[in-house]
Order: sequence, then structure tokens, then C-alpha cells
Amino acid sequence: MKITPKEISHVANLARLHMSQDEMEAMARQLDEILTYVAKLNELDTEDITPTTHAISIVNAFREDEVKSSLSRDKALANGPRQDGESFVVPRVI
Repeated sequence: MKITPKEISHVANLARLHMSQDEMEAMARQLDEILTYVAKLNELDTEDITPTTHAISIVNAFREDEVKSSLSRDKALANGPRQDGESFVVPRVI
């Protein structure tokens, strides 16, 4: 598949890229190589291949939700460097 300089210019314009003529020619060669490789991959017979989204099978390790008692306010506040008995004390940020 041959990519034209007009297509390169159009995509560069969409991406707001300013490319010199040399850069456009190099990009055309690189994109042509990529598209040639993809076309070669399209020649493969994948009729009996199951489509996959991952190379290995992944299973989620979800657990059931369980109701548990939470920390008391005193125990939670004990984990902070400064507290006033009701909440954590932090520096004012404006």
C-alpha cells in the first residue's frame, strides 16, 4: 500500500504537526513499511484462531463483600501525626 504525500500532509495537519519536506518523505517511507507489514499479516489464515484480548487467561480475584466493624475514631486518629480529638489537623492550604 502506498501512502501519498497528500495523506501525510493531511494527518500532520490534523495532529497540528509542522513537518519539513524531508520529514514528510521519511514519514511516508516509515508508514509505507508499517502498512506493508500489516498487509502481509492480513495474508495469514486466522480462520480457526480464537480471538483473544490477552496473551494469557486472566481471572479476576474478587471476593464477596463482608460487613465488618470499622475502626473507632480514637484508633483512626491515633495513626495521624496531629489530631484534635475529632479530625486530623493539617496545614492550611490556600
